[in-house]
Formats: sequence, structure tokens, C-alpha cells
Amino acid sequence: MIYIHLFLEFFKIGLFSFGGGYATIPFLYHISQVYNWYSLDELTQMVAVASITPGPVGINVATYAGLKSAGILGSALATTSEMLPSLFLVIIVSKLLKKFSDNFYVKAIIETLKPVSCALLTSVAIGLLKPEIRDYKAMILLAFLLLLSWKSKKDPLFYILIAAVAGVIVTII
Repeated sequence: MIYIHLFLEFFKIGLFSFGGGYATIPFLYHISQVYNWYSLDELTQMVAVASITPGPVGINVATYAGLKSAGILGSALATTSEMLPSLFLVIIVSKLLKKFSDNFYVKAIIETLKPVSCALLTSVAIGLLKPEIRDYKAMILLAFLLLLSWKSKKDPLFYILIAAVAGVIVTII
């Protein structure tokens, strides 16, 4: 019976928690109150551990909560059931996009989303760069790497490696 509840609760989380992993916290709090699978202290620890481990916070918390409440099978079930709504949504949207790819309105929406996505990414990049703007060495390195990436199309890891080596050299000097 616990597996059915795990599946339904984490499927519901995957279906209704928009806004990233931290949006799952109210649902996880509700689960802790209704089922007593974990305490509020354990929920806090789950969120803390999920925040520092690789991967999406919501999936990490689902994995940990499933493990805590029903072992390895519960962990796999909670993780899978939280991902299923997104998987279904992506499949449906991709089928619809393929079917209506020649539609004027669909094309207009997709063409509108491109600059919006670029603007959102630029906004995040500026937010991340704010502390570094005063560091002229970092800005020179950024400008150099941007210019280099436009001139030679190499793997992004190449530029990350250059930035890491330059950072070590500048720190040593």
C-alpha cells in the first residue's frame, strides 16, 4: 500500500510543482504531515543534501524521500513517478509541434520564444557576473573567451579548461 501512496503523491508533485525543485517543498511538507514517512528535521536535511548534490533538487528529494519511507524500491518509484508527468508532457508537446510545425501561429510562438529564452539566459548571466564586474582580470578573460569562441567553434569544455588554467595562474601570480 505504501508503494501506491508513494507513486500517487510523487506523481502529483511532478504534475503540479512548477518552478523547480524548491516548489516541491510544500508538497513534501504535506506528505510528512499526512503519512509520517519522515520528520520535518529529515525534510530539512533532505532539501539541504539535495541542494548540494548534482541533479535537480526535486528529483534528489524524491529519491531520498522514497528511500527513507520505503527503501530502494520506494526510492526508484518516487523518482520515476515524479518524472513521469514531465515525460508525458514533453512527448505530447513534441507530437503536437511535429503535427503543427507548418502552422503560422506555432511558428510565430517558437520564433518569439527564441529571443525570450536568450534574454532570460542573459539575465541569469548578468546576475552571476555582478560580483565579477569589478574584477577587471575576470572581465578581460571573459571578453577573450567570448571572442575566441566566436572565432573558433570548439567544445565548451575547452573554454572552461582555459578559464580554469587562467584562474589558477592569476591566483598564483
